[in-house]
Amino acid sequence: MALPTVAFIGRPNVGKSTIFNRIAGDRISIVEDTPGVTRDRIYSHGEWLATKFAMIDTGGIQISDAPFATQIKSQAEIAIDEADVIVFIVSGKEGVTAEDEQVAKILYRSDKPVVLAVNKVDNPESREDIYEFYSLGFGDPMPISGVHGLGLGDLLDKVVEKFPKTDEKTDNDDIRFSIIGRPNVGKSSLVNAILGEDRVIVSDIAGTTRDAIDTRFEADGIKFTMVDTAGIRKRGKVYENTERYSVMRAMKAIDQSDVILFVMNAEEGIREQDKKVAGYAHEAGKAIITVVNKWDTLKKTNHTQQDFETLIRNEFQYMSYSPIIFVSAVTKQRIEKLPALIKQVYDNHEKRVQSSALNDVIMGAVAVHPTPTVNGKRLRIYYATQVVTGPPTFVVFVNNPDLMHFSYVRFLENQIRDNFDFTGTPIRIIKRSRK
Repeated sequence: MALPTVAFIGRPNVGKSTIFNRIAGDRISIVEDTPGVTRDRIYSHGEWLATKFAMIDTGGIQISDAPFATQIKSQAEIAIDEADVIVFIVSGKEGVTAEDEQVAKILYRSDKPVVLAVNKVDNPESREDIYEFYSLGFGDPMPISGVHGLGLGDLLDKVVEKFPKTDEKTDNDDIRFSIIGRPNVGKSSLVNAILGEDRVIVSDIAGTTRDAIDTRFEADGIKFTMVDTAGIRKRGKVYENTERYSVMRAMKAIDQSDVILFVMNAEEGIREQDKKVAGYAHEAGKAIITVVNKWDTLKKTNHTQQDFETLIRNEFQYMSYSPIIFVSAVTKQRIEKLPALIKQVYDNHEKRVQSSALNDVIMGAVAVHPTPTVNGKRLRIYYATQVVTGPPTFVVFVNNPDLMHFSYVRFLENQIRDNFDFTGTPIRIIKRSRK
């Protein structure tokens, strides 16, 4: 199921990015005391009381001729359309402004649930000043401080209450995969090539106006559901109000998928945006196949494929687990291998390792490469167990988690991969004190 989506909306310089960053747990948006710094939508995920959700930060809506004002307003309106719940942020220091009232009119037309948050209320004694915001017509204002984190729990309680009820569940056991990539890498052609005459189309499932289109088909006796997404555009260059699908829809498709086909263009090579696109899927913990499309267009030598693969490995070191396949949607080169490869990485993504076999590998690794000593204290590893699949996640119980450096975690991950086939899927290792 797609995660519910929260959009943070408001005029410039009311603290939207500060609040977004605090909920996301990282400094994702640029925070600067200058109106209009956040010009584009920023995407991340949040969680509150075991409820996960997607978040969109936006540039402030400006009803003026200021630079970028038109584009910022357009981006904010798209975010409003994508959102399930809108957090309308205003400033308690400045009170209700004419721009706040203009933003309110836009939100009235959206017909979306709105939670009104009065930011920059750093002193509890000044909370009586929020009552003027009742005039905006969105019910009880929520006093908060993004800088100090005051009131955010109450705000998120109210936001989660307004999420749409999702008792629906996917009614099939198909392997779901999404095709992602920046524009013009040939995703649509790849879809058509995969759905060739040798495939059995089960159904086309049209979603709402805000969803991609799911296509069910069968290949080699295996049932798949394919989600085609629009190209993920580079922020700040192309505004998606002219696109049928936005970046947020692609992220929703990733959230709903088991496997991701990350498509690149062989003609153009690797671009910086490719890394950002792949990063979305990697951070979501999905199984990933790297698909180099338009391979037929290159003039090749005996080393062309090996050199290209080496380049990919160097540029995408965090995705060393991802198999690489060179295809042509036009000539159908290697297209027939994709269903089996998707099934393979899916199986690895859902693989579970017996604790006895896992601990044999871990203890064997420790014997070959003893645990490090930090400030006279030696790391001791007691045992390990797999706690979840999709992606496979392992908990390693130790005497002191602080003694396990990330390089030793990486060493253990490599040992696990050397002994068990986890091709195509990230694996996660969590260190815990035995206590």
